[in-house]
Amino acid sequence: MQFSHSDAIWQTFPELRAGALHAEGIHAAADVEASIASFSAIAGARLARAPEGEFPEIQAWRRGFSRMGLRPTQYRSASEALLRRFRQEQVLPRLHPLVDLCNAISLAFAIPIAVFDTEKIAGDLEVRRATGHETYLTFGGEIEYPEPDEVIFADNEGRAHARRWTNRQSGLSAVRETTRSVLIVAEALHTSAGEDIARLVATVADALVRHWLVAPKTAMLTSISQRFEFQG
Repeated sequence: MQFSHSDAIWQTFPELRAGALHAEGIHAAADVEASIASFSAIAGARLARAPEGEFPEIQAWRRGFSRMGLRPTQYRSASEALLRRFRQEQVLPRLHPLVDLCNAISLAFAIPIAVFDTEKIAGDLEVRRATGHETYLTFGGEIEYPEPDEVIFADNEGRAHARRWTNRQSGLSAVRETTRSVLIVAEALHTSAGEDIARLVATVADALVRHWLVAPKTAMLTSISQRFEFQG
């Protein structure tokens, strides 16, 4: 399998930096609560100094959403939505140990992290503009059709696994108790994105090794090195 961004995305967002990880051997029995508490504490300390809207990582995604023709206060990046909820409620709902852990790391870095069940992806996965013919399965089981030119994560069968880039993932490839193989993607647009994404990828990889018996494969993606190949 392969994960990549289209040439058009790199041309429009040359400041994009992305990291990807693949791991097999995931299960739902891992105890990640101590790690979640540690990463949440980092986010809490930062939010005590300033609201998430003042974070450079969040501001960069807001500018990115504006460039996509979206109102950034109507459609928020996943990391902003998590930080906003965490600031208001001081806790995030528990879904699956891996998702919960990645959400906590996303809070600490203020960078969106997507986690996909690779068995639900047909062929390769690409971040690209939609044609308007792709299908998107909501968590409620409804089918939506992304707007033409909307940035989506699309597989070879034209199924959108995320809408509005980092705004909302699909229920189709969401991690569940039966998930064993995952693709994890983190993306950022701010000035120090390259350095921060590298630290985030190393952090996620270390957490995966500590909590699961896995050997994650990782990659940093730029306009020079655009593709991540792995055995899905």
